[in-house]
Amino acid sequence: NYLDCPLGFFYKNLVRVPTGRSENTEFGSAVHFALEKLFQKMQENNNAFPTKEEFLRDFRWSMMRNRECFTKEAFDRRMEYGKDILTAYYDTYIGKWNTIVSVERNIRNVVINGVPIKGKVDKLEFDGSDINVVDYKTGDYEKAIKDYKKFEKPNERNPNGGDYWRQAVFYKLLLDNYRVKNWTVVSTEFDFIEPNKQKQYHKEKVFITKEDMTTVSQQITDTWTKIQNKEFYT
Repeated sequence: NYLDCPLGFFYKNLVRVPTGRSENTEFGSAVHFALEKLFQKMQENNNAFPTKEEFLRDFRWSMMRNRECFTKEAFDRRMEYGKDILTAYYDTYIGKWNTIVSVERNIRNVVINGVPIKGKVDKLEFDGSDINVVDYKTGDYEKAIKDYKKFEKPNERNPNGGDYWRQAVFYKLLLDNYRVKNWTVVSTEFDFIEPNKQKQYHKEKVFITKEDMTTVSQQITDTWTKIQNKEFYT
């Protein structure tokens, strides 16, 4: 938020001006909730995933709980759309998911260059102490790639790099420096829950270099310093 607009950061993150909850946000939250429950129930049931119907029930429950955020027409449309994409998503991946996972993990008390950082991770997939970090995305994969350049590394046109690239590197910095565990992040994967126009699902894996980690560590330090100096008026 600060890199995007320091003044926006001041109002959103420090003053915390109240804002309405958007349909997109609440729909995304319902999808995340259903996926969280899917893996939790698998872990509680000897690595057997719940049925597709139960997966959809959890999505519906979360949507109903927050239905005041939608108009009636939008609620009906999102319910139908959610049912369609989650049914196909379940069918696509049910035989492929890693069952050695940790979901909705809060990581706290990490320090990078003297700056405290924390984060919440959608899913960690384990291969011994090696981790693939999974972040769920509701939204158009092709727009994220082509229009918004969210996976770009820093360049002349976009010196800060794309949001998803930075998020991937941030997760590695966060988890590699999490002293409570001896984990190593080998990759970060963005799992797009909405299919493309050909009805295909996409996962975008980001492999992170030492140079990436140096760049984002510097972004963290510079941003923290500017916040402490109250540089919000741009």
